[in-house]
Order: sequence, then C-alpha cells, then structure tokens
Amino acid sequence: QVQLVESGGGLVQAGGSLRLSCAASGRSFSTYAMGWFRQAPGKEREFVAAISWSGGGTYYAESVKGRFAVSRDNAKMTVYLQMNSLKPEDTAVYYCNAGMDTRTIVANVIGSWGQGTQVTVSS
Repeated sequence: QVQLVESGGGLVQAGGSLRLSCAASGRSFSTYAMGWFRQAPGKEREFVAAISWSGGGTYYAESVKGRFAVSRDNAKMTVYLQMNSLKPEDTAVYYCNAGMDTRTIVANVIGSWGQGTQVTVSS
C-alpha cells in the first residue's frame, strides 16, 4: 500500500505559480503511475494530471493542459505538480494517488487518499 502526503499549497493571485509535492512511502512507488486530483467546494473530485512509472509519459485534463506540468523523482519517492498561469477556477484541495497507468488512474486509484493541500487563487 502506498501512503501519500501532499504539500506546497497556498494563496496566490491569478496568473501566479505554485509547485505541489507529494511524498510517498511504500516499496512499490517506482512501479506505479502517479496522478494529481482536485476537489473544489461543492464539487466532486476530478482528475488533473498523471505521470507514468518511468516519468516518460504524461496525461493532463484539458482544463490544465499547457499550464500544469507533472514530474517525479523515483529516488526521492516524490511527485510534483508545477502549476503556472493559475486561475480562480483552479481553487481546490489537491490530492495525489497511485494507479496502474496514466489512463486507468483517472477512474481507479490504488492508494489511500491523504489530507490534500489547499490551493486558493484570488482574482
């Protein structure tokens, strides 16, 4: 089982940037795809971005494509989400999780959800 702890959120003005981190524990981290998800108030959790186990493949939701970039460091067991050109509609709690590949992770995760990290974008 993969345990996950998100960090790096905060308050930023529209157009600004933030870098989120997700620290993982568990022997199989480097064999899993990893994904970022978010949940805005009153809405369901939604997929944001995913990266393959090797880091060679990525997949993004249309709403963040071209603005967000996901990366990973398997030696540090950490996944990152670089968020640029932030918009007020990006305001949400951001979570990470593990999955079998960058496509099935959209609907099927295999880790436990952590506390997430709050991102607030002011207009």
